Amino acid sequence: MTSFSKELSFRWSDLDPNFHVRHSAYYDFGAQHRIEILESLGLTMKVMQTQSFGPILFREECVFRKEIKLSDKIFMHTKTSKVNADASRWSIVHEFLNEDNKLCATITVDGAWMDTKLRKLASPTPEIAIEALSIFPKSDDFVSL
Repeated sequence: MTSFSKELSFRWSDLDPNFHVRHSAYYDFGAQHRIEILESLGLTMKVMQTQSFGPILFREECVFRKEIKLSDKIFMHTKTSKVNADASRWSIVHEFLNEDNKLCATITVDGAWMDTKLRKLASPTPEIAIEALSIFPKSDDFVSL
């Protein structure tokens, strides 16, 4: 598998006054896709609650290349671009491509795992998180930290 892919479906509420997808909708689609991917890898919300940890973000950035309109056919491709040896810190990239395979936007997030009881970075990294990130497809420019 080269990436986790999903065709997006836009709603009227995803548009801004210029009739293209509003900037914050991109972030919402990225967050939803990350959670869907983790769930598919066995890292469910229930598992995270039971083991008292969850993902946190340090940075979230979107670079907009081409506007997306309500009726556009868009596919989001998601990969890891950085993961350190113990999978405690990572970066994930979401690419929004149109049906002509033209890049419309890229979201990059940098994150880690937080212990939800201590409210600090999880140490050690929960085994199931290490396993999930090891399965996650990697970007062409992947860096092992």
